[in-house]
Amino acid sequence: MKFSIFIFLVSVFIISCSNKQERKIENPNIVFILADDLGYGDVSALNTASKIKTPNIDKLIGEGMVFNDAHSNSSVCTPTRYGILTGQYCWRSRIKKGVLLGYSPSLIEETTPTVAQFLQNQGYLTACIGKWHLGIDFKLKNGTYHQGEPGIEFTSELKGFKDWESIDFDQPAKGGPLGAGFEYSFVLPASLDFQPYMYLENNLPDEAPTAFTKGNALDAKPWATGAFWREGQMAPSFSFEDVLPTFTRKAVDFIHEQKGAEKPFFLYFPMNAPHTPWVPVDDFKGSSAINEYGDFVQMVDNQIGQVLQSIKENGFEENTIVVFTSDNGGFWAPEFIEKFNHRSNYTFRGMKSDVHEGGHHIPFVIKWPGKVKAASISAQTISLTDFFATVQNLFDADSEKPEDSFSILPIILGEKETIIRAPVIHHSGSGKFGLRDGDWKYIEGLGSGGFTEPKFPEPKPGEPEGQLYNLKTDLQEQENLYLAHPEKVEELKRKLIEIRGY
Repeated sequence: MKFSIFIFLVSVFIISCSNKQERKIENPNIVFILADDLGYGDVSALNTASKIKTPNIDKLIGEGMVFNDAHSNSSVCTPTRYGILTGQYCWRSRIKKGVLLGYSPSLIEETTPTVAQFLQNQGYLTACIGKWHLGIDFKLKNGTYHQGEPGIEFTSELKGFKDWESIDFDQPAKGGPLGAGFEYSFVLPASLDFQPYMYLENNLPDEAPTAFTKGNALDAKPWATGAFWREGQMAPSFSFEDVLPTFTRKAVDFIHEQKGAEKPFFLYFPMNAPHTPWVPVDDFKGSSAINEYGDFVQMVDNQIGQVLQSIKENGFEENTIVVFTSDNGGFWAPEFIEKFNHRSNYTFRGMKSDVHEGGHHIPFVIKWPGKVKAASISAQTISLTDFFATVQNLFDADSEKPEDSFSILPIILGEKETIIRAPVIHHSGSGKFGLRDGDWKYIEGLGSGGFTEPKFPEPKPGEPEGQLYNLKTDLQEQENLYLAHPEKVEELKRKLIEIRGY
């Protein structure tokens, strides 16, 4: 009798293990690695002329699928992150241009579905480690929470506060990563050049920002390059150089902690680099053929390698989807191109914040062993907003698709070469719209709408009022066909109005 019970228990254990294995196959872990301000041309596997070496990203490209026509939904930080997590263009939210600040209230509303919430409902453990930059509702000493319009200008001034001392840093904030569906979070509130300079773990400050920094490299030429950060409040023990290594350690530890766990996991790893300040640690200083930016990119590649190695060492590699991309183009001024003969944004026109290709044409790689063909390439035009619908498609879940998100899963699995999706919208840092439809790209008005001059030139009599390019023959956007193809201009204008709503 006892032997029969033993056989029964062993059988139950085997069936249980089998079910767990089946669960793992059906529900892969998902790791989304988001570099910050990394240009397409910085990746050595995508640009043979790159002066920067990225062996870990290159290896990932060799093991996965590259989308060579991938675009961030905006050419600056905050809007892109909103699009990744919600599957919606950020201009549908209350922020129409620019970025949030470190003290800005939460941008993602409680009623807005996110991919993290969706995966929680599918039984996933969800974590966000890195740069948040989507606002958080700090608790004030009067018992209320910080509300109001977000600051959207590139400034260190507080928006909606008389001073930072109105915040009760001993109390957890609302909104932020926890409000967006992440069960665990360890984040920097915004970019590493915006106060407050501190970490938040599960919406609670790791150390209150009671110290102050006068800023660094404030007179850098070009502006906001090198080891640049603005003045502001900071935690007493905060180290700018240690932020990226800290995030990597946290990500590696999180992955290790999931070994043997019952749930699959989703790790959103938005790095703070190579966004300014460019602060490589000693091991990487002077390691590239250009300046500290190149050194910092090579450090970023190393940190990505550590995360990928952790996935492998903990036995997750065969059942983990890894996505690697960047939030927008590189912040690489024309002076640097001339000085170093390195094109961070490949051969594309412009850079970060611009509506032109250099602002939003980004690296995008996905690896899924046994599912995604290694060293494969897709020419499908995609947006980072497509991540949400693609994740939904993994489960065939009966949930409403975000309006700006389209599943690329059939392409990833090799079932189709193309998908039918609406034209991709581009949005510059200052709010200039562009629309991509097939080979054609339409831009409202003239100029870059970003950092590159001219930004908003006025049309002269007889000259075009906007921009139209055929990217099949003119990927560098040199020949404006606005006057030559008025019918195409009107067609794309209509499509933009239909999607945008005005």
